[in-house]
Amino acid sequence: VRLAHQGTNISALPLSALVPAKTSEVEKPKTKMIITSKRDYPLTKNFPYSLEHLQASYCKLARIDTRVLCLKKLRKLDLSHNHIKQLPATIGDLVFLQELNLHDNHLETFSSALCTSTLQKSLQCLDLSQNKIKALPIQFCQLRELVNLKLDDNELIRLPFKIGQLDHLRFLSAARNKLPFLPSDFRKLCLESLDLFGNPFEQPNPLVPNIQLKIPLTLLELPYGCHLLPSHLCEDLEVAKTCQCGGACLSSFIQITVTMNLHHVAHTVVLVDNMGGTEAPIVCYFCSLDCYSEFLDDTYLQGSCDY
Repeated sequence: VRLAHQGTNISALPLSALVPAKTSEVEKPKTKMIITSKRDYPLTKNFPYSLEHLQASYCKLARIDTRVLCLKKLRKLDLSHNHIKQLPATIGDLVFLQELNLHDNHLETFSSALCTSTLQKSLQCLDLSQNKIKALPIQFCQLRELVNLKLDDNELIRLPFKIGQLDHLRFLSAARNKLPFLPSDFRKLCLESLDLFGNPFEQPNPLVPNIQLKIPLTLLELPYGCHLLPSHLCEDLEVAKTCQCGGACLSSFIQITVTMNLHHVAHTVVLVDNMGGTEAPIVCYFCSLDCYSEFLDDTYLQGSCDY
């Protein structure tokens, strides 16, 4: 260019033919990065924005790096074996995230904001095992694309009431928690594998009900629709416990526990105790004495309370 600018004849310029770069010389966008120690964790440079799979384990992370939350192409994020105590709501901005592994951290909660984020449409595998979680939010069952859920070795005292809404769920493990019983909606699951070993399940007794009936019924327990009630009340009823008849049970109900054979909801069942059992107590709710009496007539009085 300089010679041409100085007036040199273009035909006399020493130009060489352009040779395309070889495939081996072109650096492909990096899609996978695995870090398994604190010393290998990058502190001064960003992660490649092309990453689809990131593992950062055994790095002693106390929180999730904001640089990770900028990796919009991530499909698999493994932050197991760290010291993470809280999850930022911005994880929900990872619109392609399919697998999230948080095994062996210090989590005490799982944010309801994550349950209502774009993870509803993408998240298929979630590992929350070996944390300190005592309960999952009601909104958790809005993660309806979940196929594999691991909750082992937490401090769970209950599972979400609407767990039956997870109709894609095939693998569930919640071993070694503090579950006294399973929610009524548990019967709607269709699993391939189930592990509930090591929970302190209570002995059910359907003839000793916990009666919380209120007469007359409150407005919440009455039949409803968006044309009858404000939308926020309808939302509360959508996540309410339900009677065998389909009615809502919020503050007026009868509660009992009965025995369910776990093979009714899973092909493969890990024994729930060292005695070879595959049964667990399941809680049931009834909106009236009539529904409770009908249940006793149909099951217990006919010699079977095994769901």
